[in-house]
Amino acid sequence: MPGTIESVRAARNIRWFPIGLTMTLFCCAVTSLAIAEDDFQRLAGRWLRPDGGYVLELRDIKMDGTLKAAYFNPRPINVSRAELQRKEGNITLLVELRDVNYPGSMYNLRYDPENDRLKGTYFQAVQRETYDVEFVRTK
Repeated sequence: MPGTIESVRAARNIRWFPIGLTMTLFCCAVTSLAIAEDDFQRLAGRWLRPDGGYVLELRDIKMDGTLKAAYFNPRPINVSRAELQRKEGNITLLVELRDVNYPGSMYNLRYDPENDRLKGTYFQAVQRETYDVEFVRTK
């Protein structure tokens, strides 16, 4: 019935529903961003490719996927591009090398959180060949 206490309460609840929903969605978005940044931060540190002693160092990781990367074999090799992304629930890392004997060689890696490893492929530009590779975290 119009004007009853129940109808007035229902009308009040309907007015507040969009505000409550907006606040809930905002909190979920902020929490998701914090989790995403936390996930990216887990990759910070030094990573060793055991099959050759190559070292990949990741630091200054930002929420937008930008980071600073260094690569050593054993001397420093210029990293021209490095970026993190989230694809289909996985964290992926692209590292492009541009230096003498590294004319666009590229790592495409995926973070394996269960084993704390970076796994993927390495395109060796001089030989134009792609290899399966894996990096383990150094302590």
